[in-house]
Amino acid sequence: MPKAPSRTAAIRTALRDLRVQLALLNHQVGSQLSLKDAELDCLDVLARDGALTPSALARRAGIHPATMTGILDRLERGGWVVRDRDQADRRRVTVSVVKERAAAVYQAYRGMNGAVDKICAGYSEDELDLIAGFLNRCAEAGHTSTEKLAAH
Repeated sequence: MPKAPSRTAAIRTALRDLRVQLALLNHQVGSQLSLKDAELDCLDVLARDGALTPSALARRAGIHPATMTGILDRLERGGWVVRDRDQADRRRVTVSVVKERAAAVYQAYRGMNGAVDKICAGYSEDELDLIAGFLNRCAEAGHTSTEKLAAH
């Protein structure tokens, strides 16, 4: 049975509100750390996925490969990332986060992470599983929609 349109609309509105608030939070964090939004996105991808080649990082962060060079140059100058040459293939470079510097990013998000922990404490394990599943499915829908738009 389809959900009532008003409930679905309320969820879409809440997701839009969340997107705006997270964008504002990310912008504030970036400002405090002297990082641009795209740089912060790259650090997040590297923190989650581990060391990547610049081209793989560009794909995952949705950044044009030519733009990635400048981003990596700024992040490296700021001590946020290191580029390492592959010992087997010296032409291959991987980029990884400097763990000591990543702590500053985690510190900046401490307030939001604490707030989310408090919110989650009010839900049962089953409810949290449902919420996580919903959010993951929404993220996947966003990924799919982005790919479709990019293909046109």
